[in-house]
Amino acid sequence: MRIIALTNEAKKDILDNLLKRSPNNYAEYEATVNQIISDVRTRRDEAVFDYTLKFDKFALDAHNIKVTKEEMKEAYEKLDAGLVGTIKRAAENIRTFHMKQLRNSWFDTGSDGSILGMKITPIARAGVYVPGGKAAYPSSVLMNVIPAKVAGVDNIIITTPPGTDGKVNPGTLVAADIAGVDTIYKVGGAQAIAAMAFGTESIPKVDKVTGPGNIFVALAKKAVYGYVSIDSIAGPSEILVLADETANPRYVAADLLSQAEHDEMASAILITTSEELAQKVSDQVDAFVNELPRKAIMQKSLDNYGYILVAETLGDAIDAVNEIASEHLEILTANPFEVMTRVRNAGAIFMGEYASEPLGDYFAGPNHILPTNGTAKFFSPVNVDDFIKKTSIISYSREALEKVHEDIEAFAESEGLTAHANSIKVRFENGQ
Repeated sequence: MRIIALTNEAKKDILDNLLKRSPNNYAEYEATVNQIISDVRTRRDEAVFDYTLKFDKFALDAHNIKVTKEEMKEAYEKLDAGLVGTIKRAAENIRTFHMKQLRNSWFDTGSDGSILGMKITPIARAGVYVPGGKAAYPSSVLMNVIPAKVAGVDNIIITTPPGTDGKVNPGTLVAADIAGVDTIYKVGGAQAIAAMAFGTESIPKVDKVTGPGNIFVALAKKAVYGYVSIDSIAGPSEILVLADETANPRYVAADLLSQAEHDEMASAILITTSEELAQKVSDQVDAFVNELPRKAIMQKSLDNYGYILVAETLGDAIDAVNEIASEHLEILTANPFEVMTRVRNAGAIFMGEYASEPLGDYFAGPNHILPTNGTAKFFSPVNVDDFIKKTSIISYSREALEKVHEDIEAFAESEGLTAHANSIKVRFENGQ
């Protein structure tokens, strides 16, 4: 891996390079995506069936669009029993963690008869997109569905592309069943996002679409935002490791590659205060790359978006961490908890040498659907709040309103909204 001194100029160049990976920079695909969305919105099922035949080479129709109970049973039979048990244990950890995020409606009453509060209501229907083929990740099924289930969403559907034989990845089906999905539709790509956003004869319109996908899926989610809510426009995966001289270089190298293997646009960065650690990690990364199966992908990822930055001080290193705002941040320092308190921007923080990033991907419980491309500065991981709505509650007695009606009237009139002022004023006209 390239080793660079951490300077302001180097930091700016790296940030500019990382931002090139954003889905916002793929305008050449938008026209295709918009055409698919418009077509599905107009022709509904017919368009979905046509695109499935074109892209997935499967003749979809109203009779085979849903995964059946028999197909679900077959999926359990195909999957190793040990893996099924692992998925169940992971699901329980995820459910336990997200249960702690639940909110309750609340109301405050005043002695003058005023009532103010917040009513918490789950959305009615959530739609989860799940990639197919080699990109099928049962862990992501759990991370999308379980928070919605915990929030109390009435109906949760999945769309996922079928193989040429019309089958869906068995891991996806088993994870969906364990998580509590209501219906699974064999539809993928931008056409699936459009179907969930606007509804077709077979697929119901949802209130929110979540889940990862390729660039066409990401751009489709961006295009339908506003008609439905979405989780985020996800970019390629990324990891940043903040380490000092106490870190184990073999652990650091292994953790960097855990994200570099995702795809050629993944980012893996080490920021350290130790030149000796930097060199050892670089050497160990080279050794691992030559040993591991996804060598070509990892090497391309490291060549394009891999860096080892050597900082003069820990403070400089933390400043860079907050500027980069990585999806995953590992802190491997002598006192990781103290360092964590100084980190402002990160999707998820892993502290200590036994909390490597895959622990969060699969099993610990916190959500692994995280903000990417620096958006951790203003976005959060997927959580229960993503599947609820907050409604303000206001009730005033005459006594309570009488105390403040002149303030409200004056405020409204200052904005030129005399009908607003009149709505309050009529309640106290003629001394009533």
